Amino acid sequence: MTSKKILHKNYTTCGKSNQLKLPFNIEYLIPEDDSVRLLSQFVEELDLTELYQTYSRTRENQATPSHLLKIILYGCMNNLYSSRKVEKACKQNINYMYLLEGRNAPDHSTITRFKTLHFSLVARKIMSKFTMYLYELGEISGEAIFIDGTKIEANANKYTFVWKKAVKKHMAKRLQKATDLVAECEVKYGIRIVYNNIVKLYHLKKLRKKLYVIKEEESIDFVYGCGKRKTELQKSIEALEECQAKIKEYTHKIHIAGNRNSYSKTDNDATFMRMKQDHMLNGQLKPAYNLQHGVDAEYITWLTVGPNPGDTITLKPFLKEMEEYLTFKYLKIVADAGYESEENYRFIEDNGQLAYIKPMNYEIAKTRTYKNDISRFDNMDYDEKTDSFICENGKRLIKPSVTTSKSSTGYKIEKTRYECEDCSNCPHKKKCIKGNNWKIPEEERIKRFEFSKEFLRYRRADLDRIISDEGIELRVNRSIQAEGSFAQTKEDMGFRRYLSRGKENVLTESILLALGHNINKLHNKIQSNRLGHHLHKLNKSA
Repeated sequence: MTSKKILHKNYTTCGKSNQLKLPFNIEYLIPEDDSVRLLSQFVEELDLTELYQTYSRTRENQATPSHLLKIILYGCMNNLYSSRKVEKACKQNINYMYLLEGRNAPDHSTITRFKTLHFSLVARKIMSKFTMYLYELGEISGEAIFIDGTKIEANANKYTFVWKKAVKKHMAKRLQKATDLVAECEVKYGIRIVYNNIVKLYHLKKLRKKLYVIKEEESIDFVYGCGKRKTELQKSIEALEECQAKIKEYTHKIHIAGNRNSYSKTDNDATFMRMKQDHMLNGQLKPAYNLQHGVDAEYITWLTVGPNPGDTITLKPFLKEMEEYLTFKYLKIVADAGYESEENYRFIEDNGQLAYIKPMNYEIAKTRTYKNDISRFDNMDYDEKTDSFICENGKRLIKPSVTTSKSSTGYKIEKTRYECEDCSNCPHKKKCIKGNNWKIPEEERIKRFEFSKEFLRYRRADLDRIISDEGIELRVNRSIQAEGSFAQTKEDMGFRRYLSRGKENVLTESILLALGHNINKLHNKIQSNRLGHHLHKLNKSA
């Protein structure tokens, strides 16, 4: 006869009394050189007082904040980012059981609350403590930091974009429509609202109130549905309310966009950027975040997340935030050509640091075409006494004016403009004068150019540093370490898209990923006897 016990919810009722084979201490089943042991010891060495203070109380037999941090970091180390998958691993994987130390496995909601409500409040402080502990161990040098950025797709729908320019265009049309509507109502109902021909939102509110007063005085009932004829007053009020709602909507969208050109409806902090992984193969933009890594000795010592597609304006806030949280100061800032600007050069110099930034024209300046281009002021003779350049034809380009412009961050750039005194009958005009000058007759064209002398001074000093032996070594290490950190997080750790929404949650997710990367890197260095190696040495040919 078939037993029915196997159909019970409690499966232990039908089990046989087999001998227990697993030892009570599962630590014996974990290899001595497993990275899970290093993770547990590393987290235990940190001061997590701020993290514990985010909790009002902790329950007995439940995972403490320290245990939750360990299992989440171990999930990042092993390409496990979903809270549900981490919950499942805590019930099946002995490494997670080892980290929990006999506590009950937390559910996925507990893990998510830990990341969003507790760890996010102290994520930067814990990141700094990780970095400071590595500095005390001698694993990072604290001298040179290699900075680079990458774009990671946000957890937002692809076609939920809001373009700021389009919103402004619709806003202008709607304001014109509102102006005409207000003028029409003033004539039709004998109301005076606008006195300077400029209609604003409060004018619409004021007009709406007065129209409702007329409705009450004349006892007009509004009708809706098919077969009902609306009065002129009802049509005016409905058109007015539609304009008012649309202007509010456009104003709200412009406020969310801020200084950005776009944002996503499902994640307002995400900006649409051009990604290398193009799903439409036509230059389609995707909602993403710009992740900045600062790497030292292959460890991610600091990071920031921003909405700007370009890297230029991210360097200054990155250095300020890093200096705020770390107790030591990097003296050498190594970055690629995407970070070059006069504002960044000046900030680094004023901050007592040295810039090792590759100039934007570094590669092209070494070509024969660039060196033989007579239109560039770099290839012209310069007279310091008269502050003028001498062109290929022997004519002088004098300084007629100095202009001041502002960058997107408000930084003032002073540019000096030079013009040739006479370009008539010049045999080199076609090679010397380039650009969109087709509207001006050829005989009237004059050679002009402008540049910032301060920026040129910074660039030349920076160029002398990066072509030195030390500069070459640092540039080689930047390409290995900074770009290597993104290769390891994207390819080796399989992280291609954020799981959370909002800038703070995305930053928390990035910090957890970076900490998991650092533990993996420390484990690999220990096992391969590479502790204390900060830079990769150059291969010197015989």
